[in-house]
Amino acid sequence: MTSLDLPTPARALAFGAHPDDIEFGAGATLARWAAAGCEVSFVIGTDGSKGTWDPDADLAALVTTRATEARAAADALGATGEVRFLGAVDGELANDRPTRSLLARHIRELRPDVLLGHDPWKRYRLHPDHRAAGFLVCDALVAARDPHFFPEHGSAPHRPSALLLFEADEPDHAEQVEATHVDAKIAALEAHRSQYESTMFISTDRAEDAAAAEAERARFHDEIRSGVAEAGAWAGVALAERFRLMPTDR
Repeated sequence: MTSLDLPTPARALAFGAHPDDIEFGAGATLARWAAAGCEVSFVIGTDGSKGTWDPDADLAALVTTRATEARAAADALGATGEVRFLGAVDGELANDRPTRSLLARHIRELRPDVLLGHDPWKRYRLHPDHRAAGFLVCDALVAARDPHFFPEHGSAPHRPSALLLFEADEPDHAEQVEATHVDAKIAALEAHRSQYESTMFISTDRAEDAAAAEAERARFHDEIRSGVAEAGAWAGVALAERFRLMPTDR
């Protein structure tokens, strides 16, 4: 590790491939910054329409549900900024010119001091949206900062002071958090109730066995707490989240 704790930014913008990715990758950090007065905003790349194992699911209803859950999760973190959506179909996010332009426009409009997103260089990553989202956040940052990219936006260029990549293949930075911020991360993740079964492995069909369902929730909470404790041990602090800290001027 080479660094610990950026100064609390005035504004932070996190970009995730799907609803819930931001919370998994940086939820506790964003909760800490929000509690300290940072304006936290989200941009979500896809509509989350494949986030179910039910082959008979109403996908249009699922898209609406996942957007509602994303806003509730941001509230659970204390985020006071905006929650915006690029609207790509789940599984089909692409690092193409129109999508880069759209994300760069959001960066120019929201003007974050710190930008967060997926690490595109994580080895053996299977999900195509996560790979695309990582390269999108890097490429859109370059486009947002330089005036000759997308002049049709009519917005002034904007260069964030830092880019933090979560799910980092080779982390070199940690953000120290406290137990209350981890609690907020868990609450934000649990706002994504449609993902209990497919992402968090919490059965939603255990009404006849409430004790078993509660045990699954407790196991999930323990996994999140163990992750931030492990990251904290790596950083030499009690609790933390890990990132790759990228310069924004290269």
